[in-house]
Amino acid sequence: MKIIKYPQSCLLIQTQESKILVDPGKLKYQERFLDEWSEADIILVTHKHGDHINSEVIKDLNIPIYSTKEVQDSYPDLSIRIVKENDVINLGGINIEVVKAVHGYNPLLKNGGEVLENVGYVIDDGNCRLYITSDTICFRNDYQADVVALPVTGYGLTMTSFEAALFAKDLGARLVLLIHMDNDKYPTDLNSMKINFAKEKINYKVLDIEESLEI
Repeated sequence: MKIIKYPQSCLLIQTQESKILVDPGKLKYQERFLDEWSEADIILVTHKHGDHINSEVIKDLNIPIYSTKEVQDSYPDLSIRIVKENDVINLGGINIEVVKAVHGYNPLLKNGGEVLENVGYVIDDGNCRLYITSDTICFRNDYQADVVALPVTGYGLTMTSFEAALFAKDLGARLVLLIHMDNDKYPTDLNSMKINFAKEKINYKVLDIEESLEI
């Protein structure tokens, strides 16, 4: 499995047979990204916020899009294949499990910004289980993953690194990929992240935009 990082929470996952694009958003979007994005077999969107979905770009791609009813209602110009927690998407030999996610809240999300439907995805190609959490606070679960892509920014909207380190440890993840770190208005506390991940002996990686990683 190969993972290419794009701004904020966007990842392109390449397996031997398929390409899966997750959360292609507006934040720091560059036209050159479209060359790779347009080769995806499916697009997975976790929730409605614009840093996770660039409707103006993906509406012109002839690629199936999977997401929640709230995303469909928010972007009526898109044709969304609606999924919910516990659904499974089959893509060749790959299973994509739709899992729980709980988007946090602060008063900046008043007047339509609050996320009421949010999902994560576990992508299993038979060799690796990659769990993409979405923007989520910590919650009880029994999921297992080899690699987890998660946010640690906090601000009431996602886990901080303290919860994220414990969350990853519970998953049995051998590697954490940090996402949701490209919005300059909401910087990540990198010092706390290093301390908290070291305390729990969590191996983590911060990829630059367009940097890739083989798992």
